[in-house]
Amino acid sequence: MHDILLRSAAVSPHHPAGTVEMLSRLVAFDTTSRNSNLSLIAFITAYLDDLGVPYRLSHDDSGTKANIHAIIGTPGPGGLALSGHVDTVPVEGQTWSGDPFTLRAEGGKLYGRGTADMKGFVASCLCAIPDLQAAQLARPVHLLISYDEEVNCNGARRVIEDMALSGWTPALCLVGEPSLLQPITGHKGRLALRVTVRGRGGHSSTPGKGVNALQAAAEAVGWVSREAARFAASGPFRPGYDPPHTTVHVGLMGGGTVLNIIPDHAWFEMEWRTVPGDDFFQELERLRAYVAEAIEPAMRAVDPAAGFTFEVMNWIPGLSLEDSHPLADLIRQTTGANSVGRVSYGTEAGLYHEAGIPTIVCGPGNIAQAHQADEWIAESELTACDSFIRRVARQACG
Repeated sequence: MHDILLRSAAVSPHHPAGTVEMLSRLVAFDTTSRNSNLSLIAFITAYLDDLGVPYRLSHDDSGTKANIHAIIGTPGPGGLALSGHVDTVPVEGQTWSGDPFTLRAEGGKLYGRGTADMKGFVASCLCAIPDLQAAQLARPVHLLISYDEEVNCNGARRVIEDMALSGWTPALCLVGEPSLLQPITGHKGRLALRVTVRGRGGHSSTPGKGVNALQAAAEAVGWVSREAARFAASGPFRPGYDPPHTTVHVGLMGGGTVLNIIPDHAWFEMEWRTVPGDDFFQELERLRAYVAEAIEPAMRAVDPAAGFTFEVMNWIPGLSLEDSHPLADLIRQTTGANSVGRVSYGTEAGLYHEAGIPTIVCGPGNIAQAHQADEWIAESELTACDSFIRRVARQACG
């Protein structure tokens, strides 16, 4: 679903007074990724309507989640995009000292789910709109607000699809993930995989008459462990990443029913995080080949229906912007940073960059505070971000 909405300017008595109040409004919406985000989207679009800002909505297949692509200036291509997601990770199982969905200020810190990752950046962008309108910039500033970044980045994928329909494709993109306002030109790619193993059940006293799916899965997990050691020993190594090489691990595993029955089913979930130069799809094919050659023949000798199934759950490409790219120079100049960084976590930036839009990561807050109980962002970081957004927009679009 795709809609374009253009509104005339109006005055609203309900505008948040500043970035902290805007953040308070955003945090109050429980936009954990499993939930609809439409209430928050309605709040933001009402704010945009009051300011006369044109925007497009694009929805997920269920219609319960939406992205916003807003334009400050004349709608069309070019200019700079400011990109942020508004979904968050769950709070269940975490010990919070207060309500995660009520912003709490204490000691210069603002506590609440999503404050660092990354409603703080979105709040700064929204509050900058009146100043950006008054600046009458020569090129448009795009505001991209997306869903499901914490799950599979499908919101950003839908934004990119919608850009092809609208023609509103920015020339550059800034993703405001928490980086302490330091420019990030590279992050690893990630592929998450679920592996299901079909065996043949039977009594454990006669193991040769069955196919032990759990032990077959364990053989494959052993290969993953050896691969992790190979990456650590042989690379390739890319300076700036921590660790400076591709990683692979198994995070979840299960199977079987009771001890005296040969397990006829098993499963595990794993991921690769790849540095530039490594291809996680090629690594997946290496796993498939190992299983087909070393594990499945013995299984199928007992039961031809036994074997492995591989399901890619999600993937995001890595980001690799040249350190000398004009966008990197712009962000260094605007922030005063002397260098650029690289990180091992993934973001929507890789998708925008792969779509042909040079993209960089730079936003307020510290990734170490993200996803934690009592997530927080320093109020001083928000203040610095307010200034940063206005400066970078004027430099890129003025």
